[in-house]
Amino acid sequence: MSAAALAAVPILLPADPATAAEELPDFPAGVALYRSAYRNWVGEITADGLWACAPAGPDQVVEVVNWAWRHGWRVRARGSSHGWSPLTVTEGTASDAPVLLVDTASHLTGLSLDSGSAVRAGTGVTLEALLTYLEEHGLGVTAAPAPGDLTLGGALAIDAHGTAVAADGEERLPGQTYGSLSNRILSLTAVVWDEGSGAYALRTFSRAEADSAALLTHLGRAFVTEVVLRVGANSNLRCVSRVDIPASELFAAPGGDGRTFASFLAQAGRVEAIWFAYTEFPWLKVWSVAPTKPLTSRRVTSPYNYPFSDNVPTLVADLAGRMVSDAAWYLAPVLGNAQLDVAAVGLTATLSADIWGPSKNTLLYIRPTTLRVTANGYAVLTSRDQVQRVVSEFTDFYRKRLAAYTAQGKFPVNGTVEIRVTGLDDPGEVESEGARAALLSALRAEQSHPEWDTAVWLDILTLPGTPYAEAFLREIEQFLIEGYEGTRVEWSKGWAYTEDAVWEDEEVLGTTIPGSFGEAVWGQAAGVLDRLDPHGVFGNAFLDRLFR
Repeated sequence: MSAAALAAVPILLPADPATAAEELPDFPAGVALYRSAYRNWVGEITADGLWACAPAGPDQVVEVVNWAWRHGWRVRARGSSHGWSPLTVTEGTASDAPVLLVDTASHLTGLSLDSGSAVRAGTGVTLEALLTYLEEHGLGVTAAPAPGDLTLGGALAIDAHGTAVAADGEERLPGQTYGSLSNRILSLTAVVWDEGSGAYALRTFSRAEADSAALLTHLGRAFVTEVVLRVGANSNLRCVSRVDIPASELFAAPGGDGRTFASFLAQAGRVEAIWFAYTEFPWLKVWSVAPTKPLTSRRVTSPYNYPFSDNVPTLVADLAGRMVSDAAWYLAPVLGNAQLDVAAVGLTATLSADIWGPSKNTLLYIRPTTLRVTANGYAVLTSRDQVQRVVSEFTDFYRKRLAAYTAQGKFPVNGTVEIRVTGLDDPGEVESEGARAALLSALRAEQSHPEWDTAVWLDILTLPGTPYAEAFLREIEQFLIEGYEGTRVEWSKGWAYTEDAVWEDEEVLGTTIPGSFGEAVWGQAAGVLDRLDPHGVFGNAFLDRLFR
């Protein structure tokens, strides 16, 4: 079993039958019960000793859901828990809370070709397993998130994405999309309330059905067991990494002719910048479609080709450890420069600065063993010709505010700035008549701004518990919201910052986020999710606030 697959399998401790019978009376006999902890990616949201189960298939999921409804419990689908926001479990959930974790990664992992250009997949399958299966059949995706341990269900729930737009002169291939993974869905099967039988039941929704629009990106307010995804012919990708372009040039104001972020976007369409705090030379990654191996590239036959990043080097681990355990946050500039040095040396030492192979092997590059940091996340919808302006203004604001904090002896950021670019979700790219657009995808096109065809994804990463991080990230969030009408939050990450907390700003939660989609769209999504789950089985206290 691969590292990604192992990471997605939770630790389930068999429950004492007598205790289970007492605390969960009449629980479906064929479904084994367990005790399990919940821990999100960085351990900022934890819960100990929750009841959990691992249904053997969709029918058992239905049994569990109906039991939960009849007994006043809530069901939380859990995959690999590789996320930050409280969409699955909220912090402070007690071990005796009526919350049942339903693990998808143990058994909801089926894979089969539905046709020559579609794959049927259980929502517990990892992205690495899915992409490996596709590769074996000559198929692939345009772009994907970097961590291979994500479960498909979790990725679809929050409109996960990679980084890709069409390069200059590039034609979209059949079955491919420059939008989110959610935009690939042809049909999905979910557990929903059935009025006729007076119980929850499995129902398959085609992409053309109106209700599917709310389920394509449901934020954990639904339980999807299986999907059929549109895919296309696989591509070989070359990924070139470099650390020789200063941020002042890469992120320069538009209008110059230097080596700018937008110039690489025009050349290749697939670009990511990873900018370590307090450094001047970002790690720039540029993917390009290359049917045959370029002479200077190294052929790669498996993913995760940056071991210096996936396995935290001793120097970086020691620095991060000192910062956390000794409150030595002033070491942030040292840590940033150490990480850049490790990347620069590592790219050369591991011959990974220029790699080539089937798409999966360059798209997946984050293992669960990487340095675990917290992250905020936003998508700024704009037009393709404005990407450099957005990147330049954002990085300039970030740089100035970080310098201002540092001048006061405050070091609120010690991780990276990460910048990616995608297209928007175009239902036409799924090549299915009547396909609906995901209501709650951050990449949903905005009818009032037809010129918006691109999203700039902006993330800032820092170690959990970093002092002043929330205040700093609040300034970043307000800058984006006030400066760019097309700003939407990245569901899996941090947003709605107050001076000292995350996911707590009532104005952002209650007004800004619904407004970023349009009150009508937000209301439609909330209405459908409530109608399909009128008893609120699929929810938690945070989702209740978000959809109030």
